[in-house]
Amino acid sequence: MFEDEFLHPDTLAVRAGTTRSQFGEHSDAMYLTSSFVVGSAEEASLKFTGQIPGFIYSRFTNPTVSAFEERLAALEGAERAVATASGMSAILSLFMAHLKSGDHVVASASLFGSTIQLLNVYLSKFGVSVTYVSATDTAEWADACQPNTKLLFLETPSNPLTEISDIRTIADIAHAHDALLVVDNCFCTPILQKPLALGADLVVHSATKYIDGQGRVLGGAVVGSSVLVEPVYLFLRTAGPSLSAFNAWVLLKGLETLPIRMRAHSETALKLATYLEAHPAIEQVYYPGLPSHPQHALAMTQQNAGGGMVSFVVKGGREQAWKIVDAVQLISRTANLGDTRSTITHPASTTHARITPAAREAAGITEGLIRISVGLEYIDDLIADLEQGLA
Repeated sequence: MFEDEFLHPDTLAVRAGTTRSQFGEHSDAMYLTSSFVVGSAEEASLKFTGQIPGFIYSRFTNPTVSAFEERLAALEGAERAVATASGMSAILSLFMAHLKSGDHVVASASLFGSTIQLLNVYLSKFGVSVTYVSATDTAEWADACQPNTKLLFLETPSNPLTEISDIRTIADIAHAHDALLVVDNCFCTPILQKPLALGADLVVHSATKYIDGQGRVLGGAVVGSSVLVEPVYLFLRTAGPSLSAFNAWVLLKGLETLPIRMRAHSETALKLATYLEAHPAIEQVYYPGLPSHPQHALAMTQQNAGGGMVSFVVKGGREQAWKIVDAVQLISRTANLGDTRSTITHPASTTHARITPAAREAAGITEGLIRISVGLEYIDDLIADLEQGLA
């Protein structure tokens, strides 16, 4: 019998977590049911108290969701995963499970806007404090740790500037202070980067992005050791930010093509970044696969490829940036990312609009910045579409 640890990620993406019913279906089954029938009162008691395994209620146990969790955990090289309704619900569940009043968080200043809002507006209500530091300056991470620091949180590459954090070094800093390191692995997925192998304790995903890969459903996950994931599961069981069986089935199908899609996204994104870097209307291009990227060398030690996200600063500020966004006819104007279809957005007025101007400036989110999630279209068609606004 094959063991997951000996299989290539391409194989795990297709096969891991597969359990066939008595009907012997070849594809993954979709269990659209709210509850599950037991054979006796004793069996119900044993399942509800966790003395025997089994499915009870789809808020916290469902075969399709479990298959997705097992497959994603296998790809990350983890013991366990818990799936949630969205990426933000995954982050919320992790915070609620591992933080309490009086705890302190050290977080990258280059986080997704909603993550910053969650920390600043909601976690602060319950007595959790946060210090923001540079995504790339490891000395700042060490200096920011306090006796009550319980968790360090980062995205790498960051959204939208693709800053690369040194996972191994920051993990060492976290562990020296008896804290956990959590890495948002949304941009790379486990195909391009495995944070747990670099020392991270937990990984979070917005499965809505590349894991689905076709802009169809929402989903999220927390991945790590059984000991650290169990409290997240218990929060989900009580509070219910649960992934539906239908969405889990769609995400399972997304995982099957994830390896080939991530390679294709990365290949096209590098070509687009190279083109943009040479364009006279562009001030700067942010893409980890470019040798000019400030953390290119580090990125190539942590990632298998540069990924599918390209950001660039256009000369002329917001006026010119909006002109480019409005001019495209092929690329989709939407803030979502990780799709087979390329998307374009102006972060300062969309994904990061809710944070203060000072926070945007500190994070490098300028008015001339544009983010493109490079899809699977032909590169020459993408370039021709952008030329309409760049000309």
